[in-house]
Amino acid sequence: MKNAYRIVAVVALTVGAAWWGSVGQAQQEGVGERAGEKLDQVGRKLRRGIDRAEGAVRESFHKTRESVHSMNVAARVYGRLHWDKALTSSDLRVKVENGVATLSGAVPDVEARTKAVTLTADTVGVTRVVDEMTVTTTETTVTPTTRRPAR
Repeated sequence: MKNAYRIVAVVALTVGAAWWGSVGQAQQEGVGERAGEKLDQVGRKLRRGIDRAEGAVRESFHKTRESVHSMNVAARVYGRLHWDKALTSSDLRVKVENGVATLSGAVPDVEARTKAVTLTADTVGVTRVVDEMTVTTTETTVTPTTRRPAR
């Protein structure tokens, strides 16, 4: 925002100096009127530029505020999942955008998955939960060995 004020000040000084110079040289009729019209045009363009800059700053501020809010919500969700005993062996990732929390990663069983979704849904700032988690099974598969015929 400081840069916008500096730009406005430089433009205003430049326009003022140009106008003052034209006033000193105005020996013909109508030169002052033309200079005034030019100043009005510059003033309108300057106002439009300031309005556009103000809109861009407001939009940027809104996006930044929303991003910080989402980070705070994600941190709350992560803290709740991290400290829950049923989820200690889980490898979870949390992403939050506009109140929608997306859970991804692996959990050891269906109960842990349900617990993670419930904890996330009950967190302040979460409006919806998207479950992209996978359940890892710890079952071991036994493969039969093949025997060679005796010789």
